[in-house]
Amino acid sequence: MSDNDSEALREETVSSERPFKGRLLAVRVDEVTLPDGRRSRREVVEHAPAVAAVPLLADGQVALVRQWRHATGQALLEIPAGLMEPGETPEECAARELAEEIGYRPGKLTLLFSVYLAPGYSEEMIHIFLAEDLVPAQAEADEDENLRVVTMPLTEAVAKVRAGEVRDAKTVAGLLAAIGRRGE
Repeated sequence: MSDNDSEALREETVSSERPFKGRLLAVRVDEVTLPDGRRSRREVVEHAPAVAAVPLLADGQVALVRQWRHATGQALLEIPAGLMEPGETPEECAARELAEEIGYRPGKLTLLFSVYLAPGYSEEMIHIFLAEDLVPAQAEADEDENLRVVTMPLTEAVAKVRAGEVRDAKTVAGLLAAIGRRGE
């Protein structure tokens, strides 16, 4: 899509209101003017940028976390992830989250990709890294997190993705990108 195509699709915001603001997210309702002059409403979830990392241990294992996700009503197997703090770079956040969640800091971080998680209703962007040359580190876990570290070969984790046993989007995308990058 060219820049002109993008401009031809641009919606102009006429007004905004925030009917909800919580600790994790806010909801904004915008009234917009469409390119043809009609008006519509857009509901937008405002959410801080996030990071996630596929941590590869020296023995070829990947370190995942299993944690309860209230919204889904189940525990999910995921790559370590978290929200960026104000002024924090994606790399700093990834290193902090790895230390907090799995007890390692990366010697090498490679950005695999950055994506919007659900652009139809949210502005949240997530940066997904490959984390290598891990060294033990201590950091305090978030007080409201309860998780278990699970290690397995990267190929086994990808097999779980293909079998439908891993259902977290960032984890599916991150594991597939990591194995693709490694050529396995």
